[in-house]
Amino acid sequence: MSGYRSVFRPGLFAGQTIVVTGGGSGIGRCTAHELAALGAHPVLVGRKLAKLEATAAEIVADGGACSLHVCDIREEAQVKATVAAIVAARGRVDGLVNNAGGQFPAPLAAISQKGFETVVRTNLVGGFLFAREVYAQSMAEHGGSIVNIVADMWRSMPGMGHSGAARAGMVNFTQTAAVEWAPSGVRVNAVAPGWIASSGMDNYDPEMLKGLLPRLKAAVPLHRLGTEAEVSAAIVFLLSEAAAFISGATLRVDGAAPNSSAVWPASEHDRSRPYEGFHRAELPDNLR
Repeated sequence: MSGYRSVFRPGLFAGQTIVVTGGGSGIGRCTAHELAALGAHPVLVGRKLAKLEATAAEIVADGGACSLHVCDIREEAQVKATVAAIVAARGRVDGLVNNAGGQFPAPLAAISQKGFETVVRTNLVGGFLFAREVYAQSMAEHGGSIVNIVADMWRSMPGMGHSGAARAGMVNFTQTAAVEWAPSGVRVNAVAPGWIASSGMDNYDPEMLKGLLPRLKAAVPLHRLGTEAEVSAAIVFLLSEAAAFISGATLRVDGAAPNSSAVWPASEHDRSRPYEGFHRAELPDNLR
């Protein structure tokens, strides 16, 4: 099996420790693979040990090195302990990919307080906790780069209002942290994926998705879904030295979907070719 086909130079992150939350699947798994291929030591963090172990085994089989920690990012004590363990084992944290998240489809009127708060804790509070602890326990002393993963929620997020509210909050958190932590040499940015052909697609009802997919593509000017590798490339760029003067920014990876207009509807075409850098990419079951 050939390795990860990254567009970035070999050894870009040699000697660096980069934490990837939600590293056991989807975009997190892909990003961990690319970082390892570029010389980093990714630290995989997630709630499910089996997923973390599977991704770690893949990275080692491909010639990379990594470590893993089971942690529920919504629990402050667990986050503090996990970051402390990472710093104790690795000495410092150079980068953080705040990728862990999750939501469920439902209209606002049908979402309970518990459901709303659970999604906000996962997609906003958890990201804040991990970023704060990485900063306080390591980056405040030597600098670093943080990339928060948000979502395409610029024109509202019907059916996912809890997640939209949380992601919008994370964008503002990104901007604020970029200002407050700049004196420590810490850059904070965000990446906003649109509709990506990732394992997260399998969390939705296949019949609902089957009817929705043609409409999704029709609303994207590039007329396709994105790949995990296209999101990972954006994350890796923001972590890299090439983005040394970029902070407080949100980079959209969405095929221009938020810019589509009823006045100028997207045309059907097949001219956009996806970047397929991830050698272990798997098509979600719901898209097969």
